[in-house]
Amino acid sequence: MNDRQSADRPQLQKGITSAEVLRSRKPYRVLVRGQDKGRWTDFYHAVLTAPWWLFLIGLATAFVTINMTFALLYLTDPQGIEHARPGSFWDRFLFSVQTIGSINYSLMVPRSEFVNAVVVVEAFVGFVYLAMMASLMFARLSRPSARVVFSKVAIVAPFDGVPTLMFRAANQRGNQILDAAITVTLAGQGMTSEGLAMRRFEELKLMRSRTSLFALSWTVMHRIDEQSPLSAASWDEWCDRQMELIVLLRGTDDTLADTIYARHAYEPGDIVWNHRFVDVLSISPQGRRVVDLTRFHDTVPIA
Repeated sequence: MNDRQSADRPQLQKGITSAEVLRSRKPYRVLVRGQDKGRWTDFYHAVLTAPWWLFLIGLATAFVTINMTFALLYLTDPQGIEHARPGSFWDRFLFSVQTIGSINYSLMVPRSEFVNAVVVVEAFVGFVYLAMMASLMFARLSRPSARVVFSKVAIVAPFDGVPTLMFRAANQRGNQILDAAITVTLAGQGMTSEGLAMRRFEELKLMRSRTSLFALSWTVMHRIDEQSPLSAASWDEWCDRQMELIVLLRGTDDTLADTIYARHAYEPGDIVWNHRFVDVLSISPQGRRVVDLTRFHDTVPIA
């Protein structure tokens, strides 16, 4: 990332203007093959990591499946439920829903010993299902989460006369993150002296990697000097080695009183040279500090 790379920079700056927001990058999960049989028992982790729509669909599917199973059992005794139509699966499904949900309807009631025994079993299953559903909902809702936004681009611009890599982060909640710390790791494909290809990671030295109080905006800076691993990296090397910057922020949320984490990554196409970030901090008429996130990702060329 030195001056001789200026010929390569226009293709990186293409489409990046102060009025345009770049695409967002969503976290991804690694595809792992050859797992042992323990993966089928990792139910709790799968429930916590599943998206909300899939989690709710799973709960609904389990609820319907349980009631359909007991409805089939009730069908084996055609006269076991009072006022149920003979051979009606729907009536027995509704009876099962009323039983497992402890709904006090009196139209359909058990009349045979077999149906009463099945009702006892279903009542127990209903208690277990309700307890599991409530605990899983609580586990998902009580997980500490961070609402930290990172700028969608990182910039390289002079700072105190030295080329500096910069990006910024903001706390969208507006509360305080205590003892916040951030690390930036350069990842890229490398080759050992034996000719083995492997992924290498090197932590970048930041001008300020910790702050006792993070509430507004934080501009993270790395000086690209002679000691920086970025000083001799060209655009072709970035692409050939599949290099990226991995950012991890951690701290204690003052409201949740728990540790939170936020992560982001910058690829070569997310780095802009000779730009600066638009100012997003201001003071309201009431004297309160304001962070304008609508312009948080905007950059302008350095004149």
